[in-house]
Amino acid sequence: MSWIPKIHFEISERKILLRLFDLAAIFSMLALLVIFFQFDYFRINSERWEWTLVLATYYSVFAVIFEMYDLQKAASFQTTLQNVILTVSVTVLFFILTPFLTPVLPENRLQIVYFYFAMVLGLLIWRYAYITLISAPRFNKRILIVGNSYDINLIAENLHIADPNYRVIGYINTDAIKKDALDRRLKAIEVSDLVDSISKFSVSEIVVASPSKGVGIDLYNQLMLLLGEGFPIREYTQVYEEITQRVPVQHVERDFYKYFPFSLSNKNRFYLTISRLFNIIFAIGVLIIAIFLLPLVLVGNMLGNRGPLLYFQDRVGQNGKLFTILKLRTMVKNAESNGAQWAQKSDRRITPFGKILRNTRIDEIPQCINILKGEMSLIGPRPERPVFVKELSQKIAFYDIRHVVKPGLTGWAQVRGRYVNSVDDTLEKLQYDLFYIKHRNLFLDLNILLKTISTVIYYRGQ
Repeated sequence: MSWIPKIHFEISERKILLRLFDLAAIFSMLALLVIFFQFDYFRINSERWEWTLVLATYYSVFAVIFEMYDLQKAASFQTTLQNVILTVSVTVLFFILTPFLTPVLPENRLQIVYFYFAMVLGLLIWRYAYITLISAPRFNKRILIVGNSYDINLIAENLHIADPNYRVIGYINTDAIKKDALDRRLKAIEVSDLVDSISKFSVSEIVVASPSKGVGIDLYNQLMLLLGEGFPIREYTQVYEEITQRVPVQHVERDFYKYFPFSLSNKNRFYLTISRLFNIIFAIGVLIIAIFLLPLVLVGNMLGNRGPLLYFQDRVGQNGKLFTILKLRTMVKNAESNGAQWAQKSDRRITPFGKILRNTRIDEIPQCINILKGEMSLIGPRPERPVFVKELSQKIAFYDIRHVVKPGLTGWAQVRGRYVNSVDDTLEKLQYDLFYIKHRNLFLDLNILLKTISTVIYYRGQ
């Protein structure tokens, strides 16, 4: 038996493809500009190789900041157009403002315009081809789920939201799953029809979302047959984590530690030393900049907040230890006179000036003092209040695991998740936090920093 699944690009493959072909499109268009027009501002040759390196570096950094590699946004040409213009604009601006590393500005300033539009045009042509071809339904990964105790609809929805090219087309009925309760677009596959259904529905992969005791002997034999023929069969929690970049704690139950080995970076002295050194440099730098912002903040607080500038509150830190967090006050005085409560997305207690402080993350600047004191880190799970930690620990399994590392000024949940104002939202936030703890390393930290800049630029601060 020969299995030849349809071509499908994994998430990591598509992101690499976007990065490589973005640069290829830029430099190809610039090379054509040199060949067919009298363009001599930028040339790709061995004598000026540093120009190419600087341009590639600038573009790669700003492409991350302006979300050029967000696969959901990359699938929309309208969003891509906006992001291309923003990315190229800032890239060109930085390129021409670093004359020691880049070409001297040409006498004919129109060459800068040609330079700019050549990059934009090259990127748009390539990205249109990507949307039309690679992001098209013909490249969807078609999945069958083996499930008897999970919410099939939720699984299908979560996977598709995380990866638009990941399509759950059906499920293998292993117990008394009621068909009426499931999405009618999902095909119910009987165990006896499994092998035939692989070819019939062009299935790319089988995802097992059922405990081992739920897999009967007949299904087990069918899966072993397929596995022996080289057909891809994977476990659901691994697929979920890879695609959503979250740890599905609601599904791993008592097998949690099987799926959740801690990152070696949590005990790596080199990583911890470099991280601490960067934290100190960052905190001192931000506090110096804050001195120049202080007059504006004082005036805004006096006019828009009318009350104390700073806000002190107990939070739960590493290993469950309490510490006092410092923030600029963004709510009215006595905002919690009736007791602790969740902050809402459009909370009426937030003052107009406080909203500006929150969206720009300026209200978080005083926490740099917490970082210098060693109570917080630049990156990590956001610290919560003791009253909420007690409540959430009782309602959400493994919630206390997030306290094995220092809380952070920003984190994976902040740049990837939505606004948290309920227990359900907190579960999603916990999944992101645990993913960070599990995969913590310098590259992930850098990724979070760049995405934090995106969060501020796109005014998505909390």
